[in-house]
Amino acid sequence: MLGFSVIQLVRRNGHKLDKNIRQELLQIYSPFRNIPCFLHRPIEYLSKKVKKLPLIIEFEAECFELGIKDVRKTHSGTLSSYPSISCCSTKLSIEKIEHLLDNCSHIKKIFYDREVTALLDTAIPSIHSYQLQNAGLTGKDVTVAVIDTGISPHEDLQGRIKGFKDFINKLDDTPYDDNGHGTHCAGNVAGNGTLSGGKYKGPAPEANLVGVKVLNKMGTGSLSSVISGVDWCIQNQAQLNIDILSLSLGSEAQQPAEDDPVVSAVEKAWDNGIVVCVAAGNSGPRSSTIASPGTSPKVITVGAADDRNTIIRSDDIVANFSSRGPTIDGLMKPDLVTTGVNIISLRSPGSFLDKTNPSARVDSNYFSLSGTSMATPICAGVIAQMLQRNPNLSPDDIKLHLINACEDMGQDPNSQGNGYLNAENLLKISVREH
Repeated sequence: MLGFSVIQLVRRNGHKLDKNIRQELLQIYSPFRNIPCFLHRPIEYLSKKVKKLPLIIEFEAECFELGIKDVRKTHSGTLSSYPSISCCSTKLSIEKIEHLLDNCSHIKKIFYDREVTALLDTAIPSIHSYQLQNAGLTGKDVTVAVIDTGISPHEDLQGRIKGFKDFINKLDDTPYDDNGHGTHCAGNVAGNGTLSGGKYKGPAPEANLVGVKVLNKMGTGSLSSVISGVDWCIQNQAQLNIDILSLSLGSEAQQPAEDDPVVSAVEKAWDNGIVVCVAAGNSGPRSSTIASPGTSPKVITVGAADDRNTIIRSDDIVANFSSRGPTIDGLMKPDLVTTGVNIISLRSPGSFLDKTNPSARVDSNYFSLSGTSMATPICAGVIAQMLQRNPNLSPDDIKLHLINACEDMGQDPNSQGNGYLNAENLLKISVREH
């Protein structure tokens, strides 16, 4: 029927449209049941011209430049390109989406640019990273990029924020954090405890940091903002000496990992020699709740353990909120768990979390939060310690050694992964192996 050309579009190109795009396209017909039939065609015509959708357009391998050229022919508006993973993001009307699909043979898939959020719901001693510090492993000369809400300058990070990029408000390269989540995560990696007499200190207190702001004041962003951040880290890997990415964020996994554009981005970073740590998510204890991009089989997906505020490990359990596997592809995840409950780290005064959760403040300079968001940068800090000891370890080496350093908690593998990280076991690994 000529009056329902969008339905025909979805039928012709359904294999190139993720389910969110298909739903959004077909949504224009929802009012039709209450509208006279003679108005259907003009309403569809108007909707196709007026309704714009935020998109991520992935191109076939080796066709990035040709694909971008086709998109620019169709659309003269704002477009962000990510050559590392052969895709771009933009907003297009339904009419232009139809034109593009009918005239560009280089498109592999189009995704709806949906929301991504920060994953919130005596840590360091519990994973025994102090034993590595006592052996002189403090993350010195290793750089961790925290892809999050930003990093607020804090005395415990003094002189070690080596780079900053803002993909939300597009401000200059002066570090800031209007939410507070990213600052807390940065402290979980590399806080040196200056303002607490060494009490609240991350595993890698001499590591360098790069702040990449991809989430806004409310702790939300989009698939494209996260891809922008990861792509920027890949492009600036050599200049800023980026060794590790820490992502305490995610969204519901809605497609297999091989079809997920954010998974593609973090796996490209991994293939470029950058170790990637991603939060499992906070949708436990339900099964099959691992968030994207933690569904990637390559990267290190981190769940949260509850250390019950004790240094001894025998009473520790997987936190109730920590997301469980299997992944959407049926893989066991998370890969491991580290502590993530009531973690005291850096406070960002005046930020959204600071204003809305004053009871979480600890003294004047620190803040307590729980979540796989906290467990992930703690794992990243341990990796910085490992890379200080042996800079030649590949991401695959790092992942294998972390898995071998885990201890069984006696819980289901899709809850605990390979177990609870005991960083002390990493000291048994030979420096000369690679």
